[in-house]
Parts: sequence; structure tokens; C-alpha cells
Amino acid sequence: MAVQSSPKLITIDRHINEEQDLHPEATGEFTFLLHDFTFAIRLIEREIRRAGLTDILGLTENMNVHGEAVRKLDQFAYEVIYRAMDHNGNLCVMACEESKDLMKIPERYPKGKYVLVFDPLDGSSNIDVNITLGTIFGFYKRLDPTLRTDGTEEDVLQPGRKLVAAGYVLYGSSTVMVYTTGHGVNVFTYDPTVGEFLLTKRHLKMPKWNNQYSVNEGHYYKWDSKFQKYIDFIKTPSPDKKRPYSLRYVGTAVADVHRVLHYGGIFMYPADKSHPNGKLRLIYEANPLSFVIEQAGGKATNGEIDILDIVPTSIHQRTPLFIGSEDNVNELMEFLNS
Repeated sequence: MAVQSSPKLITIDRHINEEQDLHPEATGEFTFLLHDFTFAIRLIEREIRRAGLTDILGLTENMNVHGEAVRKLDQFAYEVIYRAMDHNGNLCVMACEESKDLMKIPERYPKGKYVLVFDPLDGSSNIDVNITLGTIFGFYKRLDPTLRTDGTEEDVLQPGRKLVAAGYVLYGSSTVMVYTTGHGVNVFTYDPTVGEFLLTKRHLKMPKWNNQYSVNEGHYYKWDSKFQKYIDFIKTPSPDKKRPYSLRYVGTAVADVHRVLHYGGIFMYPADKSHPNGKLRLIYEANPLSFVIEQAGGKATNGEIDILDIVPTSIHQRTPLFIGSEDNVNELMEFLNS
């Protein structure tokens, strides 16, 4: 009797190795990177599951570069990812939300050809009330991959089109990792009984449209009038056009984008009077999420151009973000361009 292949028996390491076999020029370095990164994620996942039982909730006495109080679990996630990734010899530099400056590789460790950008814990304001959290990440090749020196700011300030891999981890009813290397989107679910991420969805494609939207409507009166008109439009009843749309909003960008990825619709975080340049960070939030959504057949824009085409000018640059199903984003753009 023939044994049928089950996707649930494919670990993330095995999947990366199989993908690598399709590229004869591959050296295996990226496999080691993902292996170390998923180790860090397992440690973060463990602390989140035990957060109410250990002294990991609440605030530290520190402030981050954005003037926000740093939560204990934020600090833990930041330190774990850095320490898991700083020694493998494949990175030249890192950048993340919690660090004002570039995160250099310690002198005692060799430098590699990759750059890691990440948001260690998205949705941290939800930590203490047990609502879904996430980790966002992206990998670039440094501008000159032959160098084995410290990475520079220029290595980090690359447009999202230059990402070689990106994804996110969602700590919800189960922990899932969604990632792409530019050849489709794959979803892995963490099995705590064996300590492995197992492939559960391969080459995921999102719907072209859905009558659902995600946005914080509490900021309605801070928004541009064109965006207000769009919100008014999708809330106006028209049964033959499947309006009004249904609002779904968690308040953790990863969770809201994850829902849109699976069910379709649109997630929106526009600029407003308090944040004229937007609030989400381009390099380590908007770019990785946009890379995933585009690979799944969706679109992502700042309201003018594709997110992935923006050339960053600073590590912590902010941007508006409109991301989701192709037809939903196109519908929004008709209002923004009117």
C-alpha cells in the first residue's frame, strides 16, 4: 500500500531545504538563518503562553525610540531574537522597532551577507489583556554580498522589492508562521508537542475581493475627506453591491492582515492629523506584510504608490498602509485619486 504524503509532516527546515534544492546556486546560509529565527520564536511563544504566570506582564522603566513605554514582553522578544541571530555568521546587521540605531553584530562573530529587520512584538498594547500578538520580519541581501564587514544604514534602507524573504508569526489560538521567499506564501503551524513548525498551507492565494474591512474608526474625524468618503461609501447599504461591508478590527496589525490574507477584504492604517506621515513603520512592518500579501495575489499601497516601491530614507520611517485584496484596494484608490 502506497504511503500518501501529508503536508503536516513537513517541518519548516525540511521545506526550506526542498526549496533550496530548486536553486543550484544556494549555499544553505538562509536555512541556518531561518533555523535560528524559529528557535527564537519558540522561546517567545513559550513566554507568551506563560505570561500570566510569570513576571513578564506590565512595563519596564525604558522608553523606545518612538517615545513609547517598553513592555517587559517587548523587551524579552527583542533580546531573544537578537541573541539568537547575532552569532551565526550569516547576518551583517539588524534593525528593529525597539532600537534607535542599527543593531550591529558583536565583533567576536563573523559577518555575513544578510540583513534582518523585525518588529519583535506587534500589538504590544494588547499584551496584558491576552489579545493576539505577532512578530514581523524581513531579510535582505546587503548591497555588496561579497563583504564580510559590519552592515551599514544603506544596507537596511532598501525598498521592499529587494526583500529575499519576509513573513510574520501570529500568536493566537495556535501559533502560525507565514512566510515567503518570493515563490508563493506558505503557512506553518507550531506543534508544541514536538517543538516544530509544520507545513499546513502551501502556496496560499487570497480572494480577489470581500466585503470586509479593518480600520480604527475612532480616528474618523482626523482623516482626509477622501478617505472619509470611502468609509461612508462602504458603510452605505446597497444589497445588490453587498454593502454595507462588515468591520473586523483587532488592533494588532498582524492579526488584522492575517484575517484579510485568508478571507479577503482590506486593512487600512491611513495618515491622520496626529500622524501626517502615517503610523506604521515602513521597513520592519509595512514592507514585510506587503511582500506577503503581494505574493498571495493582493496589493499594498501608501495611497500613492506600491509600498514595496518606496525607497526608505530613515530606519524608522513611517507610512500609511492600505493592504488587502486586489479589487478592494483598487476600489479604495478610486476614491483617493478622485
